[in-house]
Amino acid sequence: MTVKYLHTMVRVKDLDKSIAFFKLLGLKITRRMDHEGGRFTLVFLAPPGQEDCPVELTYNWDGDDGLPSDSRHFGHLAYGVSDIYKVCQSLMDNGVTINRPPHDGHMAFVRSPDNISVELLQIGDDLPPAEPWTSMGNTGHW
Repeated sequence: MTVKYLHTMVRVKDLDKSIAFFKLLGLKITRRMDHEGGRFTLVFLAPPGQEDCPVELTYNWDGDDGLPSDSRHFGHLAYGVSDIYKVCQSLMDNGVTINRPPHDGHMAFVRSPDNISVELLQIGDDLPPAEPWTSMGNTGHW
């Protein structure tokens, strides 16, 4: 039996804000499909060179009010980054709250505009602890 990873789908309420958030993480749009008959849009974003590992943003034109609110048992998305401090600073500079700062130079958590938890992990060795991250408190939950 062969199994191939295809994508992770998340529903979004504001497609433009969500696309902007994932672009801040360095993802690029690889495909977009507007389905007039079904009244929804699918946007696939992936890190450059990793187009086979996308996140699919699903935007329902008429909203999601009629959908069950079971949270779909979703945990988080995770992305490896080459400099966790630079990524977190860029996100903060663009208005994103760092829910779990990279105190240890290794891991951080943020939330997308749709409250999707996104884990950021330092690729390779952890960075040495540095301010303001070391003393920055956690905000909310992730």
